[in-house]
Amino acid sequence: MIITLTPNPSLDRTVTLAGLLVRGGVNRLQSVTTEPGGKGLNVARVLAGTGQEVTAVLPAPERDPLVAALDGLTEPGLTAQTVDVVGAVRVNTAVTEPDGTTTKLNEPGAVLSSAEVGAVEAALVAAVTVPAADAPDDVPHSWAILSGSLPPGAPTDWYARLVRLLRRHAPGLRIAVDTSDAPLAALAAALPEAAPDLIKPNGEELGQLAGLPAERATALEQGALAGDYAPVAQAARVLVDRGVGAVMATLGGAGAVLVTADGAWRATAPEIPVISTVGAGDSSVAGYILADVRGAEAPERLATAMAYGSAAAGLPGTTLPRPADLPAQAAEVTPL
Repeated sequence: MIITLTPNPSLDRTVTLAGLLVRGGVNRLQSVTTEPGGKGLNVARVLAGTGQEVTAVLPAPERDPLVAALDGLTEPGLTAQTVDVVGAVRVNTAVTEPDGTTTKLNEPGAVLSSAEVGAVEAALVAAVTVPAADAPDDVPHSWAILSGSLPPGAPTDWYARLVRLLRRHAPGLRIAVDTSDAPLAALAAALPEAAPDLIKPNGEELGQLAGLPAERATALEQGALAGDYAPVAQAARVLVDRGVGAVMATLGGAGAVLVTADGAWRATAPEIPVISTVGAGDSSVAGYILADVRGAEAPERLATAMAYGSAAAGLPGTTLPRPADLPAQAAEVTPL
């Protein structure tokens, strides 16, 4: 069983333009789609689409439109476990242009009270400590994935606190964290005590976490685009040396780099037409987790992550990839 937490879920509204976005002008929409979203929920849906059993924990009022949208999902292996809160779930809007350029307009989300924060924590602990039917008694669940931004009212170091909480209640559980900005910095500040088994920063975030000056952090992805992946691997190694199990840095068109205690690898992205990048990062996390639970070694975990991330980028709007959507061309993975 796999557990995901989406502390700040959303209804994701994607509008597709027939032409380029005109700032300050009238833009005619080609299509509009609305899906239940949030990074952890996206990961859960991709994994459930591969046949995995996944429980998605998230805060939402009982009568919120998101809950109705969750009831309409078709992934048979997905169980949504909502924690009743007062504030309505936010609506995020993504504007996608024909060349795949995506502009995101994300609401902050409803404020969580301290009692609601505690209720979410209790639901997460309950989810990871209820044994799955086919799991050994000592490891009831294989992964917990904590993903996305934090809602107003949640402590900035909540992910660090949750990692420590899960370590106490579910020894042997592997934990992934995918977030950004202050919550990611707070997680890094809590290493090694709150070290997860996987983090997925982009190039700039990785540089910041490794303590690089701002200009060098910004230049990591540009260097990779020019073929120089060594600085990315070196920055990721700083975090692995501080206790993080694996660092998968996603680098846009330059592919991705994976660093663990056993080595470092880079993967090139399959050549596909980019339609929408919404959900691509979440899909890459799902691909990594999927390969891991199937017993794959690090290079295959990275290749599978690239396959799912690329597949998501080649799909319209908020569409998340299924196995049939994977590109025919496999990602090329080489050691660094």
